[in-house]
Order: sequence, then C-alpha cells, then structure tokens
Amino acid sequence: MTRLVLFLHAARANAQPPGVEVRMVHHQHLNKPAQMSLIVCSALLLGIFLLVFYVWFRRHRSLTSSSTKTQGNMEAAKGGSLSLNHVNAKLNYSRMADNKSSLAIFDFHLLEAATNSFSQSSIMAESGSRIVYRARLDDNFHAAVKKADSDADREFENEVSWLSKIRHQNIIKLMGYCIHGESRFLVYELMENGSLETQLHGPNRASSLTWYLRLRIAVDVARALEYLHEHSNPPVVHRDIKSSNVLLDSNFNAKLSDFGLAISSGMQHKNMKMSGTLGYVAPEYISHGKLTDKSDVYAFGVVLLELVTGKKPMENMSSEQYQSLVSWVCFLSKTS
Repeated sequence: MTRLVLFLHAARANAQPPGVEVRMVHHQHLNKPAQMSLIVCSALLLGIFLLVFYVWFRRHRSLTSSSTKTQGNMEAAKGGSLSLNHVNAKLNYSRMADNKSSLAIFDFHLLEAATNSFSQSSIMAESGSRIVYRARLDDNFHAAVKKADSDADREFENEVSWLSKIRHQNIIKLMGYCIHGESRFLVYELMENGSLETQLHGPNRASSLTWYLRLRIAVDVARALEYLHEHSNPPVVHRDIKSSNVLLDSNFNAKLSDFGLAISSGMQHKNMKMSGTLGYVAPEYISHGKLTDKSDVYAFGVVLLELVTGKKPMENMSSEQYQSLVSWVCFLSKTS
C-alpha cells in the first residue's frame, strides 16, 4: 500500500508540466502595470466626465437664472403687482431694414398697465394731440411713451426709420413702438427733466438752469447737429429744431428728439410740405422754400437766444400782434 501511495504521488507530480508555476508568476507580474494603467485611465475619464458635467450644470443654471430674472423684470408693470400674464403682455423684436439695429414692439396692454391706463397723473408733457406719458415698466425701469397724432402715420414711420439707425449720446434713444388699432405709440428712454422749453418758460422759469448748464446744453445740441449734418450716413436735416424738442435727463444732459419731419440732406423731395415752428423757421425757407442744413443752424441760433434771454421765440404783443425773438434782438443791436 505504501508503495502504491508513493507511486500515485509521483505520477501526479510528473503529470503537471514543468514551468507552470514559473509562468503563472510571470503572468501575474505582467498584469500589475496593466491594472495600474486601467485605474489611471478610468480616473482620468471620470475626471473629464465630472468636469464636463460641472460646466454644463453651471451654464444651465446661469441661463435659467437669466431667464427667470428677465421674466421677473418684466413683471410688476403696474406698481409691482401686475404680472405679464395678467396683462397678456409680450415683447417681440423687429429687425429694421438696415439689419444693424432692432426695436422692441411693445404690447399695448403692457403700456396700458405701465401708464396706469394712460391716466392724467402719468402725463409728462402735452402739445396738441401729442401726449407723453411716464411708463413704469419695472421697479427699476421707467420710460416715456408718446402717443402720436392719429393722422400722422408718415411722421410716425419717419421717426421709427431714422431713430432705428441713429446712435449718438445727444440724440434721444427710441426703445420701441406700439401699433394698436388707429393709435400709434413711441417708447423712448426717460428724460427726467423734461424739455428745455418747460425749463425755460414753465412754472419754474429757468430757476434750475445755471449759466454753466445753459452753456453745456448748447454744446450738447451743437454736437447732435454736427453728427446729423456731417457724420450721419446719409446726412440728415432735422427740420424742427426748437426748445421743446431738446430734452434733458436727470443731470441736464441734452438730447435732440422728434425726427418725424427729418429728411436726407441734399435730396430733392417732391410734394414736401413746408413745415417747422413759427419763430424758428429760417427766412430763406419761408420766402423761397430752400431747405438745407443751414435751416437747422438758424433754428439752433434761436434756441441759443432763448437760453441767453429766457424769452420765447414768439412773444404776444397784443391780441393780434406777435414779435419774434430774432427781430427783437436785431432791434436791440441797432439801437445799442
């Protein structure tokens, strides 16, 4: 029996090929670098995945926050309590013909809510059928809404056309417009101190206008005209320069407004009606209908006289007589 057991052990040992143990140890030795490489690659891939996910998450969060903030800013159009859904308001964008600028198309219900249903308390200025309202579009965003003349579609289109192209620090910024039935509305940046005319001839009688401010206003208007006449493409003749079209912001910086009558300089316009405001119209335009950029310069000269004298361009002498500021200054210069 002992011999049989020894024989079986010997046979079992001889049945196993030599070098197997060595090869197994060698195989395990080869797997260690491969395993380390696999671990490193896996860690790198996991890191890249986490980085991409983090960037996507931050971007998604930023876009969501921006969208929420924009919607929140458009809410509270009336005292902060009226939401866009309540007034069914929406804001679209319209590309103008030059493809370089855009104007917002305001929903009528939004403007109605922002002006408290166009109430008397919201009126900033009024001239004939033109009324300018203060609009509270947001707690931190106010604007001026001008209701255009119902029979002045051409002027409305002209204003939108010019101000969609013109960009200058001394020219009023048109933010957008609204067409509601027969009504036309223009939405501008808010000019807190109203017009130069109101400051000069209103209840305060220029009490806020120091000589320094008057000089600065004159320079601002001159810069606006210089841009229109010499740097705009094409050059523009405003055709209605006057103190009521010079608007003042909270710091009394002046900006030129109302481009409803503006035309391209040097071009012949058939069937163009004579226009302008009495007291500001150049003599050659009245007598011969000759319209150039010099017509704007003459009207600007009248505005300068208003700034210096504090007098209106046309003074009522009696029930049937008026005296122009220009003729009065000319008379004084001859007698002095």
